[in-house]
Amino acid sequence: MRLGLQVSSFDWPGGTRKIGPRLAEIARAADEAGFASLWTMDHFFQIEYVGDVDEPMLEAYTTLGYLAAVTRRIHLGTLVTGVIYRHPGVLVKTVTTLDVLSGGRAYLGIGAAWNEREAVGLGLPFPPLSVRFEQLEETLRIAHAMWAGRRRPIEGRHFRLAEPLNRPQSITRPHPPILIGGGGEKKTLRLVAQYADACNLFAYDGIAPIRHKLDVLKRHCEVIGRPYEAIERTALGTLNVVTRRGGVKRAIGTCRELARAGIQHLILTVPDVHEIEPLEIIGREVVPAVAEF
Repeated sequence: MRLGLQVSSFDWPGGTRKIGPRLAEIARAADEAGFASLWTMDHFFQIEYVGDVDEPMLEAYTTLGYLAAVTRRIHLGTLVTGVIYRHPGVLVKTVTTLDVLSGGRAYLGIGAAWNEREAVGLGLPFPPLSVRFEQLEETLRIAHAMWAGRRRPIEGRHFRLAEPLNRPQSITRPHPPILIGGGGEKKTLRLVAQYADACNLFAYDGIAPIRHKLDVLKRHCEVIGRPYEAIERTALGTLNVVTRRGGVKRAIGTCRELARAGIQHLILTVPDVHEIEPLEIIGREVVPAVAEF
């Protein structure tokens, strides 16, 4: 099992001027600790599950470009980009740029979007969910076409690209891995099976739901005729190794259970990540242990 880190809050001591230096320190510590990946949420307002709407929130791809410059090995992505936030052609160009400048370390994390408040607040269209899923599937097709180097016009129901030129192409070939977030059984996991290289489920839901979702994904793969093992199975969870008694042992046990359920890459939010010590502990005691799972 591999471990990733999601940075979902920037409300740290020192105020706005300290966000950049502290974020660089976190990124370097995660890189040195052996984390496989580093993720930001693609939100413009802080979400209610993490903090107050008035808390600081950075634009995701500017942040990832900054993180690429201060790290060497760790892979980078959004968990996940809402399909309504960027036109597909611009999104593919953006992720390609991240991949080139990072030396081939980009993911495209994407989903159907859900946060109506920030969309309406910033003047972005927020169509019904069924339409957003149509846009998501079109975006995935456009991404595959552009990364394959096809330049002929793309005429979809929602998007029309007269000349989908993408130069330079990504370093990662055939393309940066595409991760689709969410566990919807009829649409989301079907899109994973058809278009993606990775899924992302919620570890918070428990082991049984994860096993069930992965079984559904496996059935979609069988219908499409794609090897289930070709898809990286990731999950988002939390590990607290400092303030909870027996935190390291508990963390390793959680990773073991998720690995047995089929998860290969656990992406973590880490309480008090800005203090750096939790990352050092995870790197020293958890990363080597779970690599055996």
